[in-house]
Amino acid sequence: MAADMDFSPPFTIVEGGYSKDNASVMEHENSGDLNNQQQITNGKPPRHMSVIRHSMSSMRLLAATDLGLDSGNVASNSPFNEQSGFLPVFRSGSCAERGPKQYMEDEHICVDDLIEHLSATSDIPSPGAFYGVFDGHGGVDAAAFTRNNILKFIVEDSHFPICVEKAIKSAFLKADYAFADACSLDISSGTTALTALVFGRTLIIANAGDCRAVLGRRGRAIEMSKDHKPNCTSERLRIERLGGVIYDGYLNGQLSVARALGDWHMKGPKGSACPLSAEPELQETHLSEDDEFLIMGCDGLWDVMSSQCAVTIARKELMLHNDPERCSRELVREALKRNTCDNLTVIVICFSPDPPPRIEIPQTRVRRSISAEGLNLLKGVLDCNS
Repeated sequence: MAADMDFSPPFTIVEGGYSKDNASVMEHENSGDLNNQQQITNGKPPRHMSVIRHSMSSMRLLAATDLGLDSGNVASNSPFNEQSGFLPVFRSGSCAERGPKQYMEDEHICVDDLIEHLSATSDIPSPGAFYGVFDGHGGVDAAAFTRNNILKFIVEDSHFPICVEKAIKSAFLKADYAFADACSLDISSGTTALTALVFGRTLIIANAGDCRAVLGRRGRAIEMSKDHKPNCTSERLRIERLGGVIYDGYLNGQLSVARALGDWHMKGPKGSACPLSAEPELQETHLSEDDEFLIMGCDGLWDVMSSQCAVTIARKELMLHNDPERCSRELVREALKRNTCDNLTVIVICFSPDPPPRIEIPQTRVRRSISAEGLNLLKGVLDCNS
């Protein structure tokens, strides 16, 4: 990156609300079908946000590599600009719903054209995109601050764009420290943070908390992040090593996540080791033709739905209408039907302009049949169960 690159015009640290440079267009509308399913509870501070927000946009990204993906979680460090015939098309849609809570504390961001958003040219490695879900607690200040500033800290980090992974990890910690210095905000509020940064075909997921990113690969769910719950074995060991305790699944009896930004009433001096960590875990992969879409959601979705269930619903919806926004709405609607107890935020990012294809199961040459005896036995079993 050129030494005189200036990202300051689109980036000023915002301590609350939305800036004019927000990436996704949030449409404020009240959805009757969703509101009818809400139950109002008390105990959260108010925020001046609409009940439901949506965004959708699209762009074509240049290819980076022509590497195939095995199933499961794959990491690779191939160059960004390696040429390939695969050209992903990024289309995103989002839906955020208050759910049964009295106040909405989630935030999210969708940037489908990173070059345009940053007003940058050749200094960015390749055309890219950025997405994030921020699940606030104890107020909305931490989530709003992180949403408005995390990308700024990534692209202004000294490691960017040579070592993007280090830049992302550093940005999470810088955002946490900057929030602690924001005297006009409630620094006792906190937020989990899940981000997806894309350069060409390279997808980097960073997670601190219990939001989750799931890749839909030909109908299979590939989890790209790990939920940081206090009872998770690795998190429990880290917490106890640093002097923390877990009561009934809560860190120090207060917080249901093991990693978060903010919550400075639970942290020591800046830079000191703390049971509540703001450091994210990263997962990198290279997209292939089999990778159809990415689902990013807060725990309000995953508390009532498995990763595979979400991928199955999303794929079915995209095959019907090929609209990622409608798909995100359907996932939110399904979570409400399943009586989620939290705010809901879902982003669906598609990697192709076409809907997912039907998965054809090749017919076997061996003909299978059932004998008359077997048919009678099956009939008897079904009759007994009826």
